[in-house]
Amino acid sequence: MTRKMGIKWHLREVMATRGMFNTSDLIGPLAERGVRLSREQIYRLVTQEPQRLNIDVFAALCDILQCGPQELMEVVAVQAQVRKAVAGGSGESPSGQIKSVAPVRARIRKPDGS
Repeated sequence: MTRKMGIKWHLREVMATRGMFNTSDLIGPLAERGVRLSREQIYRLVTQEPQRLNIDVFAALCDILQCGPQELMEVVAVQAQVRKAVAGGSGESPSGQIKSVAPVRARIRKPDGS
């Protein structure tokens, strides 16, 4: 197994401790700091872990919430299993036989059972 690094995103919890319970509470403060995001983008930022995050947005969030980066984001190690390739790499199964991939013909029957 290999270790894959991930994050836990705590923006919603930090907002709640500061009395901010709506995602729209961030629209004005972000705009004051020169960050223009749509309501949909802010909603995704609050409710989901971001795959990419602009450093200006991250800095603005830290300033608005008066917190450090470690309060918004926690780095965690996730165990990920790596699939091993089959010896030879020719698409054969481990027993040496090529698997047949063909569609299965459907049977359509009338409701009366015939």
